[in-house]
Amino acid sequence: MARTRRDMAKLVDADGFRTYIRDGWGEWDSSVDLPKGTAEAAAAHRAKLVAALPGKRIALAAGRAHVRSNDTFHDFRADSDFVWLTGCQVEGAVLVLSDADATLFVPVPSEAHSVDFFGDADRSPFWIGAAAGPKEWGEALGITARPLEDLAPALRGRHPETLTAKGVDPLLDALTGSHSDELRTTLAELRRIKDDWEIDQLRQAVDASVKGFADVAMELGQAVRGGGERWLQGTFDRRARTEGNGPGYTSIVAAGAHAPVLHWTRCDGRVNETDLLLLDAGVEMNSLYTADVTRTFPVSGEFSEPQRQVYDLVYRSHVAALAEVRPGNDYSAFHHTAMRVLAEGLHDWGLLPVSVDKALDPSGQHHRRYIVCGTGHFLGLDVHDCADARQETYQQGILERGMALTVEPGLYFHPNDETLPPELRGIGVRIEDDLVVTSTGAEILSDALPITPDDVSAWVRKQRS
Repeated sequence: MARTRRDMAKLVDADGFRTYIRDGWGEWDSSVDLPKGTAEAAAAHRAKLVAALPGKRIALAAGRAHVRSNDTFHDFRADSDFVWLTGCQVEGAVLVLSDADATLFVPVPSEAHSVDFFGDADRSPFWIGAAAGPKEWGEALGITARPLEDLAPALRGRHPETLTAKGVDPLLDALTGSHSDELRTTLAELRRIKDDWEIDQLRQAVDASVKGFADVAMELGQAVRGGGERWLQGTFDRRARTEGNGPGYTSIVAAGAHAPVLHWTRCDGRVNETDLLLLDAGVEMNSLYTADVTRTFPVSGEFSEPQRQVYDLVYRSHVAALAEVRPGNDYSAFHHTAMRVLAEGLHDWGLLPVSVDKALDPSGQHHRRYIVCGTGHFLGLDVHDCADARQETYQQGILERGMALTVEPGLYFHPNDETLPPELRGIGVRIEDDLVVTSTGAEILSDALPITPDDVSAWVRKQRS
């Protein structure tokens, strides 16, 4: 970082600097670049929300960047509901929506004659680059846009009632009433069904992720020679930053005994030729729609006998679960099917202390020692999308055309688990695909990546060569 607050304080007091810096500036390039169809999709989403909550005034904020340390910040990532309704990703922006109209309130970039032009190193275009204001955003999105300073008068009064999501932006919190669970729940349930534009964004995210997986496989040799898991993490994340906004979540690159660790995001281990590598990663596009894909593959291109044994069982579970994803079926059907296949396999190996039926009983669940996580979730703007939806519309609901979800069974045998035979300890396998429910079944968006054990081996050997 090239500046400190102390430096700024000194410059503010220098009359010569203040006089000289305010003149001689041309126009900034403050144009807005959005994925094609963003404005139309956002307008349709707003119409759905207004229809679901008639007579209400709704206020949602994009949010603020979180402080990393002192006067440095994490990258800003806008609130997903806000993006779904606007297509805008401006820090500090606020949407006010009602039956009558929609208005986007956007911070106005500081101008050369103001102290903030050179004094606000966090937000001024002088410091961070050109930024669009209300005029540009209004034209790009086909929405009424006004300066953020006009927000307070727009929210004045108690009628109609204002529904808002607290905890996203302190300014909006100060201007509105209590948090609305109804608003977040309604948005989550509306977002369950993706339109064609959203599905296209997800398809692009998956296609970019497939490239990232190939990049990682090509770098396995360097990882073995000394780069380790972090070399592979950086390889995928570079692809994510090149193709889109970045990784949709912290990439999991887990080699060998790290593979059974469900949230292995440290990625600081070695990679050995004899390891299995579990790669769970997804590219988030500039629209913020993200993929979430997992493949587990032998670093050398060849499974050992115990690795193949575990992979084969997870593969059978995965294929059986995929067949359950179709409109009209219970959302939970793929989960129950995956769990039964895994439980039967574990029982055949002598790893369950009870029968399969007893293990699968809600009061049993012995098999879950080796798979404590679920086997899938909704996918979209968030990697775990629609989390505020009610149980009866999510895990206890019915699959419908346009729903996007993951299917991801796995087995996780920790290296220190003494219930396991020594040859299985330290093996972790997960296979995860991204799907969209169609009118007759499901489209597997990630089917460009192999899943059969033989195809996986051949794919690794090809990439490494």
